[in-house]
Amino acid sequence: MKNELKQLYRYRELLYAITYRDIKVRYKQSVMGFLWAVLMPIMIVLSGVVVRYGYALVSGKPLNSQDIASVAVKSIPWAFLVSSIRFACSSLTSNYSLVTKIYFPKEVFPIAAVLACLFDFLVASVALVFLLLVMRIGWSIYLVWIPVLLLIMVLLATGIGMFVSAASLFFRDVRYIVEVLLTFGIFFTPVFYEIRMLGNRGKWLLLNPMAPILDGLSASIVRHQSPALYGFVYSLAFSLVALVAGFVFFKHLEPSFAENI
Repeated sequence: MKNELKQLYRYRELLYAITYRDIKVRYKQSVMGFLWAVLMPIMIVLSGVVVRYGYALVSGKPLNSQDIASVAVKSIPWAFLVSSIRFACSSLTSNYSLVTKIYFPKEVFPIAAVLACLFDFLVASVALVFLLLVMRIGWSIYLVWIPVLLLIMVLLATGIGMFVSAASLFFRDVRYIVEVLLTFGIFFTPVFYEIRMLGNRGKWLLLNPMAPILDGLSASIVRHQSPALYGFVYSLAFSLVALVAGFVFFKHLEPSFAENI
């Protein structure tokens, strides 16, 4: 594995080039331009506000600015994870000519897909910062948790992305299964709601590695609290295992890519 990582490092300029190409192609001849980067998060935020408003009517608790801010803070990272896995899943098949004809570490494709989606995430985050300023959410020392939580999220997306990209070459049903899981995964992830709303049963949602990350971001940004330590450790461990397992799985199948693409 050490040799594979060294080889990937030697091809880092190719990784940068493919990432730049993916970003450029995504926005080329686009009427909306960078607005596409915020369109999906905006739709998720609006859907979440509707859900939270319905909950407020049923529970009798008024919908406040913190509720809306929490949905917004968690929607953009969730949109990043969804788009990263989706683009990574098809990254090898969409570059079949390069995969079959040129020798280089093929993991640059799913990693580049994640990095391109990270660029979209950063663009959407600018709009999020503006929204939080308008809503006067404020800031605190707990904002130092943001880079750490985002790094864990990127590691998780990269690990899953490498796994599904390789698996989709050998099992064509994988891409359809991924789409189903991404479509309905939001209902099993605390994006529209808070874990505490479900009482003791909400703890089971923490088995979803994305749940502690989103809850940690909401805690550090909106509630001005430190993320739950046990959830943070769990997500970190899960993401590292997913990254290593995804990389090993990818490299194990890589010699057979050209035959099965």
